[in-house]
Amino acid sequence: MMPLARAALAAALLVSTTLAHAQWAWRDAQGRPVYSDQPPPPSVPAARIFKAPRGQMPDLREQLRQPEAPAKAAPAVKAAPTLAERNAAYEQRRAAAAEQAGRAADEAKSRAQRAASCENARQNQRALEGGGRIVRYNDKGEREVLGDAQRADEARRNALAVAEHCK
Repeated sequence: MMPLARAALAAALLVSTTLAHAQWAWRDAQGRPVYSDQPPPPSVPAARIFKAPRGQMPDLREQLRQPEAPAKAAPAVKAAPTLAERNAAYEQRRAAAAEQAGRAADEAKSRAQRAASCENARQNQRALEGGGRIVRYNDKGEREVLGDAQRADEARRNALAVAEHCK
């Protein structure tokens, strides 16, 4: 009985060792051989697999019969720009910077004019509300003193100017 038990044990060990040594072997993208107990990644075509565990190869053989798909063409690498292209890009950037600087200068000038107009309108409003005599010159160059009605009209117009220039 002992020899029969030994034979059964040896057979069980033999079967388990073949399952434990189930290996996959394939070539990676650089052509180097890779050995693993795990199947290769899906990106590896069947034509590059040269060893598979028992029971796994029949479904791969069908794929091996088909020719390997051509490798994807690498995206075209853009060539370095020529001196003329770099010069044109520089000139374009320079023109854009000059335009932006011009716009900034115009905006600063506009802000300064608006501030001066605001201050002038506020000074006029203070003078109109101050109660002192207001004199202006007519078309003939003669001096005229503003009456109360004229002063109120002038104050209304000046209040609109303050509202417009002092935003």
